[in-house]
Amino acid sequence: MYELFFYENRKGESQIDSFLDKLQPKIQAKVEKWLEKLEQEGPNLPRPFADIVKGKIRELRIRFGSNHYRFLYFFFNKKIIITHGFLKKTNKIFPGEIEKAERIREDFLKRYRGGEIKL
Repeated sequence: MYELFFYENRKGESQIDSFLDKLQPKIQAKVEKWLEKLEQEGPNLPRPFADIVKGKIRELRIRFGSNHYRFLYFFFNKKIIITHGFLKKTNKIFPGEIEKAERIREDFLKRYRGGEIKL
């Protein structure tokens, strides 16, 4: 079992919380279900539900109707750090989303490497 965290910047703001707040309740419920599944399965959650995007960045894939929601994340010991989420509108993930996740991971590792996460 893994422990899931939403990344917070130095000001304590979470893009994930903001993103989820904008979703309809039914979509929020489905996202919560899949986040719990990710917590249980960790890196063993199979395709098409999860996949490696680039390097250490992975994605959780959630489909609701014709919409495709993506949540990028990485592992830190037995923790899953969700960097951010977005509505995917094309076949490929926009490179800016991957770069954002990589910047967040770098910031996170600078702040928490060797220490406990206190989120």
